[in-house]
Amino acid sequence: MTTERISRRKFMGKTAVGIAAAAVSTGANAMNTASYNRIMGSNERINIAFLGCGARSHGHQNMVKMSEKDKNLGVVAVCDLWTRNRENTAARCKEMFGSEVQQFKYFDQLLAMPGLDAVMIATGDFQHAKILAEVVRAGKDCYCEKPMADSVDDAKLARKAVLGSNQIVQMGSQWVSDPVQRKVREIVRSGRLGQITKIEQVWNDNGPRWHNPNNPNVAAIREQDTDWEKWLLDKPVVPFDPWKYCEFRIFKDYSGGITSQWMSHAIGLVHFYTDTAIPDTMVANGGIFGWPDLRENPDTFQALATYTEANLLYSYSSSYANKFGDYSCIRGKEGTLFAHGGEGSPRWFFIPEHLDLTGGFDFYEGLKEAVKSGKAEMITTEEYGMKLPPAALGDDSKFHLDNWADCMRSRNRKTNGNIHTGFWHSVGTVMATRSYREGKKLYWDRQKEEIVDHPIS
Repeated sequence: MTTERISRRKFMGKTAVGIAAAAVSTGANAMNTASYNRIMGSNERINIAFLGCGARSHGHQNMVKMSEKDKNLGVVAVCDLWTRNRENTAARCKEMFGSEVQQFKYFDQLLAMPGLDAVMIATGDFQHAKILAEVVRAGKDCYCEKPMADSVDDAKLARKAVLGSNQIVQMGSQWVSDPVQRKVREIVRSGRLGQITKIEQVWNDNGPRWHNPNNPNVAAIREQDTDWEKWLLDKPVVPFDPWKYCEFRIFKDYSGGITSQWMSHAIGLVHFYTDTAIPDTMVANGGIFGWPDLRENPDTFQALATYTEANLLYSYSSSYANKFGDYSCIRGKEGTLFAHGGEGSPRWFFIPEHLDLTGGFDFYEGLKEAVKSGKAEMITTEEYGMKLPPAALGDDSKFHLDNWADCMRSRNRKTNGNIHTGFWHSVGTVMATRSYREGKKLYWDRQKEEIVDHPIS
């Protein structure tokens, strides 16, 4: 292991893992009547509710179904402002889990339900942090979809609420529980790559992402069937707009779009691989180039961030008008980790730097021979049958749900996607969103925990 590597690891231990462990430990001792939750026995069922009943909630239901028997999980309630979503999800749960569930329009009604242990949040991006805070204050464990927050203030609010409770929280950043991604982190931590100076992620699509001009939900919803002002939370009150309600990801008041949805996963993985926490600088650019429709958020986006103490440059890029060439790449002086595929791809390879491969990734043309000859090392695990992993996975991760369930039973607050990982990815994506919108380079003041537009002295 190089001198640079040792120095970097010492720093990361202080800034990320050490801080997280100390804060989680402190929060665990801050029990009060509101935050107390019983220690569940191994034979007791964990009763779960789904809060927000759109498409992503269907994924949550799928995950619970995958773990229902071996983790002894039950579904007892659904909650959504929109009557149709609520009723349809209740019917789906009855079909999937074989029992009736209670229906609630408002989450404060849900949180008062006796016997409820845990809540899975799948609402609008801008609603996550505030609802997470209410869930843990009510003494319920929580699985919260990413992004955890779309502002630094909301991220701080959620973090304070969670650390002031005794609740078990899992962020919906499911890739951090994938066995191959965890093995990649082990390789990074081992020092095999030498000093890492750059990480690149290029994740693309080709289509009007998050916008359907014939969206059936937009055609179906009526203002009287929901509660528009409650949906807005603390956002400015504007006339009811079914497009904003159903396709919030493309509107800047309710989401960062690419940053909130994809980059939150991406930068979270960077922190996961390298034991870093929040970039020191961020600059971003892009625009609405491929799909000039209703959207206010970019369809083409790129961000560059630096982690000063780690001597690391991070590059993130997405295009929604061309999906060729998705990859992730971790570049070290002694070797490279390369993943073929976009978000969450477990198809990773290690390539020693001394091979000096012409063109960089030409090993992939003769993949089997490259692995056999030692030009590339396939990264796999027993969970993947020790075979070549796929280049793409679905979002519904049993590994991640199981980690949350196990931690709920043991009351271990160090879930794979704990509150600190949520705070870190939230700040990073907010920096990227603001840099793009404001057209300036931004900086993170670690002492004041503020985003500023000038270097930190």
